[in-house]
Amino acid sequence: MLADTGYFSAANVNACEAQAIVPMLSMKRESHHIPVLQRFGADAPAPQTSDPVIKMAHRLATKAGRALYGLRKQTVEPVFGIIKRVMGWSQMSMRGIDNARGEWSLVTMAWNIKRLHVLRAA
Repeated sequence: MLADTGYFSAANVNACEAQAIVPMLSMKRESHHIPVLQRFGADAPAPQTSDPVIKMAHRLATKAGRALYGLRKQTVEPVFGIIKRVMGWSQMSMRGIDNARGEWSLVTMAWNIKRLHVLRAA
C-alpha cells in the first residue's frame, strides 16, 4: 500500500502488517534530489528487528522501494490535477454523503467521457 506522509503512523503500519498488507507510507517529506552516491550505491542491509515501522523505513530507502513509491505520483495524481485545473472542479457543491457521492460520480463520468473522446481521436 503506497501512501503519503499524512497517512503515516505506527498504528497504521501495525494495522497493515496485521492484515498481511505491505505498507509503504512515507514517514516524512523527502528531498527531491538524492545524492548521487546514495542513489546509485548498494542498498543497506535489512535491519534485524521485528518493529514494522523500522522495516518499512528500510523498504522505502531501498532502490526498489524508491522506484515503487515513485509510481504513486504517476498513477492517480495527474487525474486529480486535471479534474481540478483543466475541468475547473475544486470542491463539492452538495452537502451530505449521498449527494457528494452523486456529484463525484458526475465529475468522474465527465473525466471518463473526456478521456474516451481524446483516445478515440488518436
